[in-house]
Amino acid sequence: MTSLKIIGTGRNLPARRVTNDDLATFLDTSDEWIVTRTGIRSRRVCTSETLTDLSVTAAEQALDKAGLKAQNIDLLLCSTIGGDFRTPSLACCVAERLGTGCPAFDLNAACAGFVYALDVANLYLTKPEIKNILIVSAEKMSTQIDWNDRSTCVLFGDGAAACVVTRGNALRYLHLHTKADVAPLYMPSGPGNSPFIEDKTPGGFLHMAGQDVFKFAVGVIEGEIKRALDTVRLPPEQVDYFLLHQANKRIIDFAIARVKQPPEKFPLNIDRTGNISSASIPLLLDEMLEEGKIKPGDTLFMAAFGAGLTAGSCVMIWE
Repeated sequence: MTSLKIIGTGRNLPARRVTNDDLATFLDTSDEWIVTRTGIRSRRVCTSETLTDLSVTAAEQALDKAGLKAQNIDLLLCSTIGGDFRTPSLACCVAERLGTGCPAFDLNAACAGFVYALDVANLYLTKPEIKNILIVSAEKMSTQIDWNDRSTCVLFGDGAAACVVTRGNALRYLHLHTKADVAPLYMPSGPGNSPFIEDKTPGGFLHMAGQDVFKFAVGVIEGEIKRALDTVRLPPEQVDYFLLHQANKRIIDFAIARVKQPPEKFPLNIDRTGNISSASIPLLLDEMLEEGKIKPGDTLFMAAFGAGLTAGSCVMIWE
């Protein structure tokens, strides 16, 4: 397959930090209850920021690190479960602010959206006129959840991350999977005010069957790791970092136990960010690059899972 490499990354989080103790002021919960079950201690939540605001800043950082201008981008792709508007897309809103002149559209694969976006970018790079692609993964989960439901609202946060990809030899493997099971994790859109729809049930918040999602997650992570490493004939000892979707620390702990690799190979930021859906992996990637932890030649395994039920994984040799 045509391969790609990432040449610039960026991220942006809202200013407001919400701790578990903050949540305990209006929910029947506690810091101990949340940390024990999820590993989350705080998350960032939008107050005055729009998702476009977060996305543009992350995108500008990625462009700057890539040494490119907005006008050098040939495709702008956003992974998100929903931007500031139902239409136009978040990608179009970001394109307007950046001043790009290229095609722009959104992709919704829930929390696996970043890996799905990499696959789409990889396919577009087969077109000779496409050289540089800007991927923005951005989520405003604070507007999607019921803040009276402690089983879901303690899990999520807001944020955006971005990367610029171009042709290269970094991507060695990419696999997408959809189980096609809606019931465990969904958010109804509602009927609007159409006089012709019989079901008048209004739109609502995110619904999650926690145990079902957990079982899917631990199974799919183990399966994706085995499939990827078997395909590229790579023992887990030769993987430098496993960048897993930051949904629940217990899921990552399960992966550590099954792969039998040091916990240091499984970086975390869920304690500070919560679950930011499709933005979690690229945000973690940018943090690690900024800290100098990822170096050329390092082998990275990335995997994510989300509503749908979707899953995706990839292997990169960092360039």
